[in-house]
Amino acid sequence: MAKTFLLSILTPEHEFYRGQVEMLNVSALDGQMSVLSGHAPTVVGLTEGELTLRDENGVTRWAAASDGFMTITQDQTVMMLQSAEWPEDIDRVRAERTEAKAREALLQKQDRQSYLMNQAMLLRAMTRLRVSDQHRINN
Repeated sequence: MAKTFLLSILTPEHEFYRGQVEMLNVSALDGQMSVLSGHAPTVVGLTEGELTLRDENGVTRWAAASDGFMTITQDQTVMMLQSAEWPEDIDRVRAERTEAKAREALLQKQDRQSYLMNQAMLLRAMTRLRVSDQHRINN
């Protein structure tokens, strides 16, 4: 049996996930990162992207995850995210509307801060749609 570690995923609204996992894959600031039991302690900045975890029973789950950070200790990992969604909870219509709105806004002349906000909105919508398309349980 594989070794596990405690994973807690927190958002401002709720505890998204808490349980023992064998493996965690996330989008870090410098690329994809995997965490296994016994990982060296560290703090990592996270970017918008797909999150993958394999629980203690060997079941793999995917989620759309926003930016945030994670702390890793010898036997526990805590992720603090702006948002996280399981594929079955993603509102595809809303994500498609958000994607279209962000693409349109990026074509308009705007200040740098507005451009970066619209770029982040587009990335979040695209991530939600990709996770929804690839990992929805009830296709």
